[in-house]
Parts: sequence; C-alpha cells; structure tokens
Amino acid sequence: MKRHYTSALSQAFGKLASKAHSPKVQNIINAAYVRMMGLDMSEFDAPQSYPTLNALFTRRFKRMRPFSADSADMISPCDSLITECGTIHNDLALQIKGMSYSVDDVLGGFISDEAKEAVHDGLFLNFYLSPRDYHRYHAPLDMQVLSAVHIPGKLYPVNIPSLKKQVDLFVENERVVLECLSSAGKRFFLILVGALNVGKMEVSFEPRIQTNTVLEPSRYGYENLYLKKGEDFGCFQMGSTIVMLCEKEMLELKVSASENVRFAQTIARVIS
Repeated sequence: MKRHYTSALSQAFGKLASKAHSPKVQNIINAAYVRMMGLDMSEFDAPQSYPTLNALFTRRFKRMRPFSADSADMISPCDSLITECGTIHNDLALQIKGMSYSVDDVLGGFISDEAKEAVHDGLFLNFYLSPRDYHRYHAPLDMQVLSAVHIPGKLYPVNIPSLKKQVDLFVENERVVLECLSSAGKRFFLILVGALNVGKMEVSFEPRIQTNTVLEPSRYGYENLYLKKGEDFGCFQMGSTIVMLCEKEMLELKVSASENVRFAQTIARVIS
C-alpha cells in the first residue's frame, strides 16, 4: 500500500514534537501548550520538566490513581469522551449517531471468523482522547492478551466533526487490534486507532509494532501474556480513539454516550 498524505503530515509533526529545544524555549512551548489546551497538571510533574512536547503529551502520573479492587468492576482504560456505546447489532456498531461501521472490517483479516463472531450482538464503547487528555492507556481489567495485530492505514482526525463526515473512519485509519480474554474467559477486543499529528501508538509489550512507519499488516500471537487491571501498556502520541468490543452478555454498562470518563473510573460490571 502507498503511504497516505495524512501519514506524511503526521510524521512531520512528530519530528517537531520530538525535537528538544533549549530549556528556555522548551519551557515557553510547554507552558503555551498547557495554557492553550487547558491541561490539568495537578497529577503530573511540572510542565517545564518535560524535555520535548512529545514527552509532555505522553506524561505519566506522579502517583497511580486508585481504582476498585473488585474483579467484576471494569475500569476506563483512559481519560476520554465516550462518543458512542451500546449494542453491536449483528456486526454493526456506531461510529457516531446515524453512522455505523462493521466490526468485522475494523478487526481485519488477521482475526479469525470465530473470534469476530464472539462479539457479534455484544457491546461496544468508543473512547475519544482529545489533545488535552492524558494519553496513556491501561488494562481495564485482569486480562490475557492472545494477539496483537497492526493494520497500517490513513491518519484522519478522529474528533467529533470527522466522525460525522468521514464514513468508515475506524476502518480507514491505522490501528492496533488487541485480542483479549477476561479472567472468566470472555473475549473482547481493544482497538487502538491512530489519528492525525504524530500518529504513533506505543504498545509496551510488543516493540515490533512500529506505527506510521511500516506499510504491511502484521500479527503477533502470545501464549502467556497477562496484564493486571490498571497496568500501563502504552500511549498515543497526540489524541486518538480506543474502540472496545465485548462478547455478548459479558458486561453491564455503567456509562453512556457523550459522557466524559477518567482512567480508573468504573465503567461497567462484568456479568458472572
């Protein structure tokens, strides 16, 4: 496949964001970004401590947020806006109200038909991370990762205006599909969707995945890869989206569309 112009633009912005300036200049850049985007830095180090704008984007907590120890409580994997959530009708979920996408198409050709069918008529949640949000993502519950699939693609913006006008945005954009099992053996997927500006998605347990770089899809399978609830497993460089697809009768949702959520907040109850 050919590299899309959105990938080239994102690579150029990524180089700028990763450039370390003199401390004085970098302090001005970081302070301006914090002020312009309205970042709440109360849980993080001071803006001037980050050597690049990208380091500020991908900042880590000074102290981990507390979350429910109950294994049946699913927590939000990130700080975000839930743009849509609800029932998958056969294999169709909502990109935004009035516009659907195919779950099978989003998951791509490296996921088996059996695994795809497991989430038909299940539940979906779309988490949009804006440039002002905390950019790291965490395991929503104790889980086993069966595979990671990297699907190169475009890097269209994933904000609300783009969701309303760009058909099949989640299918067109570059993404990393994580096939997972809950501790009760229920199948679900976490899909990291790339977006314009930088366009990088880091997956800490799989350094072979280099997004916005390679042009061919790839799949990595695992036998004994487990993540604990709340565990940090990577980050977006700039804002983006996480799509969660869950097996039927796996969850009882505790949130709704258009709701802002924070990492560590309980968003669903696992049905035993």
